[in-house]
Amino acid sequence: MEEAGRRQPSRRGGRWLPGLLVRLLLWGCPGTRASYLRRSSSCTAIPRGMALCYDIGYSEMRIPNLLEHETMPEVIQQSSSWLPLLARECHPDARIFLCSLFAPICLDRLIYPCRSLCETVKRSCAPVMACYGYPWPEILNCDKFPADHELCISAVSTDESSSSRRMPRASCKDCELEEASSAREILENLCANDFAVKIRILRKNTTTTVSDFDLDPSRVEVLKHGPLLRTEIPGRLQQWLDIDATCAHNIMRGTHAGVFVVSGEVQSDKVVVNKAYAWQKKNRNLHQAVRRWKHHRCPEQAARKV
Repeated sequence: MEEAGRRQPSRRGGRWLPGLLVRLLLWGCPGTRASYLRRSSSCTAIPRGMALCYDIGYSEMRIPNLLEHETMPEVIQQSSSWLPLLARECHPDARIFLCSLFAPICLDRLIYPCRSLCETVKRSCAPVMACYGYPWPEILNCDKFPADHELCISAVSTDESSSSRRMPRASCKDCELEEASSAREILENLCANDFAVKIRILRKNTTTTVSDFDLDPSRVEVLKHGPLLRTEIPGRLQQWLDIDATCAHNIMRGTHAGVFVVSGEVQSDKVVVNKAYAWQKKNRNLHQAVRRWKHHRCPEQAARKV
């Protein structure tokens, strides 16, 4: 998973923790998966070196953990392999799900993640893992975890079907801002793609694990619409921002707003951005290419004219 990304997981805090504690107080007896502790189990502080779960919302964990890791070095080593997946932001609850297993909260009984939480995270994250040749591991088989009516850690985020805007899906395709060496190179790229648009992107929020991005409808300049109608393009690009969290983050580079020239392909009911250039004064090649584009003839156009 090394290629999957380098960003550190966002810190969600422990908003889910009070609800779990209330349920624990109301629960008269442990469910089939919320079993009382083995004598060998002990509490220990979550070390700063455990990047996956440090500052998750509680400070102590049980060891051995729910994945049968016996020592802290083993826990740190095994958990660190999941950091690239979190960097892809495949699901807002992925970190909570993983930490419930790698660093179970230190209570008087073992609390497993709910089966529904596992299934929700798997639905979003397994396809991203598959991009890099990794199957969903058997140790995270969702059938092993308790149903929601038992005592378990449930999902924090809203359901995907009721709020798809809040559940962007990470993309297998990496995209970064391009640095063109010449205006000609940019023109060749615009010719090679189905569409090209100059747009302004706004970061909607920065407080949640997955930030939402909006297209500024007043700042859409269609350079090339290809098989799409001009009126379709804003909606298609907003859909792209909604579902391709990784690409949007890479392009924005931590900024709150920016103007970009993007180009890409039309694939059935969606668009895929292949190239993105930041619209900045210092990028003279880009400014020159956009000025020349109106009168530029792509090779296939020139051939048809002849």
